[in-house]
Amino acid sequence: MPTTSSRMLTLLSLLQSRRDWPGGVLAERLDVSTRTVRRDVDRLRDLGYRIATVKGPDGGYRLDAGADLPPLLFDDDQAVALTVALQVATTAGAGIGDDALRALGTLRQVMPTRLRHRIDALSVEAVRPPGSSDDADPAVLVAVGAAVRAREVLRFDYGADAERRRAEPHHVVTWRGRWYLVAFDLDRDDWRTFRVDRIAPRTPNGPRFTPRELPGGDVATYLTGVFRGSADGVGWPCTGEVVVGLPLAEVLPYVGDGVAVALDEGRTRLTVGSWSWVGVVAAVLRYDAEIEVVGPDALREAFARVGERCGRAGCGTPGRSIGT
Repeated sequence: MPTTSSRMLTLLSLLQSRRDWPGGVLAERLDVSTRTVRRDVDRLRDLGYRIATVKGPDGGYRLDAGADLPPLLFDDDQAVALTVALQVATTAGAGIGDDALRALGTLRQVMPTRLRHRIDALSVEAVRPPGSSDDADPAVLVAVGAAVRAREVLRFDYGADAERRRAEPHHVVTWRGRWYLVAFDLDRDDWRTFRVDRIAPRTPNGPRFTPRELPGGDVATYLTGVFRGSADGVGWPCTGEVVVGLPLAEVLPYVGDGVAVALDEGRTRLTVGSWSWVGVVAAVLRYDAEIEVVGPDALREAFARVGERCGRAGCGTPGRSIGT
């Protein structure tokens, strides 16, 4: 028979795993009587856990939130997942790096040896890309997230000029280490994406609003379209196809979200997109190889323009738009 302490820990773990538990089901899981379950629940309450009694034909219990953070129980997989998440949180751009490291140290200290070995073998070096030093203030993230959840108009100053804005906040998202607010701008009557590190919320929030349908149908499609400059929110505005005089193995490391298919041992068909046709040219020229343009004609014209500019640059001849 398990001891009272171990049984109470098992009970607490069950209560944390879902919202409501019928008393009879808990008794069956713990292999005890419902009276013993009641006594164990009372002991947990004495330790500070807020456990509500659920009324109804079956009766039951619910673990409610309290004023203080009580001790928590995690199974092995949850502990590993939480540890990995804390390691990469230092690069989340949310200004929580130090807190994440402190939480990681606290969690590791109480881990059993078997889990500590697993975590040490899965040590993650989280590296932030260059130029991503603008962290969002955690307090601002909380304030903006609360407005999203409450569906309340957000009033805020934006940017270095502290321009006053009013927007219906729909989503707080992270994209490549930076946090953004996707919102409907009421003054411009259109959807906008705001950097959270440039937002200074004003209080109080405005009135509640009815959520609008996001262009593209979901936030991932919309945000992809914003950063690609694409009207349909899926593909690039400009997509071209070329044959590169390199084997597939030398093309794949740099293909990004393009598509590369081997034609033979020394040639690869490459489909690549960008914001402009000149951008497609730049993406292809990185390979420093012979190129055959498959299409469209706009890509051939872009190669011709870029070729002329490169020729002038190589000869030291200034272009028409550059003064002598």
